[in-house]
Amino acid sequence: MKHTIALLLLAAFAFNGFGQAKQDDPAGYDAALAQKLGADDYGMKMYVMVFLKEGPNRLKDSIARQELQKAHLKNILKLADEGKLIVAGPFLDNQEIRGIFIFNVSTIEEAKKLSETDPAVKAGSLIMELHPWYGSAALVEASALHKKIQKKSIVGN
Repeated sequence: MKHTIALLLLAAFAFNGFGQAKQDDPAGYDAALAQKLGADDYGMKMYVMVFLKEGPNRLKDSIARQELQKAHLKNILKLADEGKLIVAGPFLDNQEIRGIFIFNVSTIEEAKKLSETDPAVKAGSLIMELHPWYGSAALVEASALHKKIQKKSIVGN
C-alpha cells in the first residue's frame, strides 16, 4: 500500500512538471511569426499611440470640411499601406479627443513626423498628443486583415 501511494504521488508530481513545461512553451507558438512581427517573449512590442484632439482651426464650411476629411482618410490609407500606421479610428462620443493613430514605430519623433503628414493636422483642425505604448505585436497584422473584410473604401473610391 505504501508503494502504491508513493507511486501515485510520484506520478502526480511528474504530471504537474509536464504541465509547467507547457506553460513556458504554449501550444501554437510560432517563433518565425513572432520574429517577423517583432514580438518579445510575451508577444508584445513597442508602438507610439497618438491621440488626435480637436484643434483650434475648425472649418465652418461643410464642403471644405468634407474635402479635408477625405484628404485625412487618404493619408491614413497611405500610411497604413506603408506599414507605418496599424490602427486608426475616430472616437464616437464627440469629445475633445477625436481619434487615435497607433504607429508601428519605436520613437515619438518618427510618429510625430508621420502625424504631421496628415492634412487635418497641417490645417490645425486636429492636434496631436503622442505616447509610447506597449501592446500585442499581432496588431501589425490588422491592416492586412482589414483589407480582407472591408466591402467599401472609407474614401469612396
